[in-house]
Amino acid sequence: MEQYKVIGIGDNVVDKYVHQGMMYPGGNALNFCAYARMCGMEASYLGKFGNDHIAQYIQKVIDDLGIERNHCRIFEGENGYARVTLEDGDRVFLGSNKGGIAKEKAWDFTENDLNYIKNFSVIHTSLNSYIEQDLATLKITNVPISYDFSVRWNDEYLEQICRYADISFLSCSHLTESERKREMLKAQKFGSKIVIGTVGENGSVALYKDQWMHQPAVLTDTVDTMGAGDSYITAFIVEMIRSSNAGKIFYGEDEDMLRSIKASMEKGAVFAARICQINGAFGYGTPIRCLDSEE
Repeated sequence: MEQYKVIGIGDNVVDKYVHQGMMYPGGNALNFCAYARMCGMEASYLGKFGNDHIAQYIQKVIDDLGIERNHCRIFEGENGYARVTLEDGDRVFLGSNKGGIAKEKAWDFTENDLNYIKNFSVIHTSLNSYIEQDLATLKITNVPISYDFSVRWNDEYLEQICRYADISFLSCSHLTESERKREMLKAQKFGSKIVIGTVGENGSVALYKDQWMHQPAVLTDTVDTMGAGDSYITAFIVEMIRSSNAGKIFYGEDEDMLRSIKASMEKGAVFAARICQINGAFGYGTPIRCLDSEE
């Protein structure tokens, strides 16, 4: 029986769809956990919450999804949120409170936290998690780290993160093919073992030990692209774990690794298309309340 499990460490928010009057739970790290559960894998979330009604709602959804959250932090103050609208099914961000209380409070990982994290097959986190200065501490656990750069990085940031990130995900739709290859090669040079560049409707590209692979996108009628990248990332990682040697992603011959990466890219494409057919990152919408907190 499968015992593998993953942990998302980082951001949680609600995405407030101002045109609908609805809000949906989200955030890179939390989406990763929700999608892992949808893929049938055990998942835990370690994040920072405020103490407002948004935080309480997200915690209820986490519990409903069967995601463990025993090591989360709760602080007095405002939880993270973003304001969003849709244009022809594509989500457009209108603004946010930059994570709310999460940006002000340090992670301060304890020995108890680190011993807990050692039990997982992969850690996933992102540039929205205010965790850059803590990656060296997480690396001590010897659990592979997956990192989502989204579309925001430069050479200095890649070098800072990729020495710790075993798997790096770069959103590259805004780049030319030559620019994408250049940036992915930088991530590899700075230390990431696997580098994935996602290119929207043109699919995804993987780089492993100077070997390149391409995966076409699975095209579908899109309801909402919110979470498309995170869902690809999650299905990719879940399949890498399942196809690896005893859940250890980086144990195996290069040929086996290349086969696993290609199979994982396919799983990511299929799952991302599925997620584009639901509202919000993973559903669980509720009417927006306390809008005066946004003013």
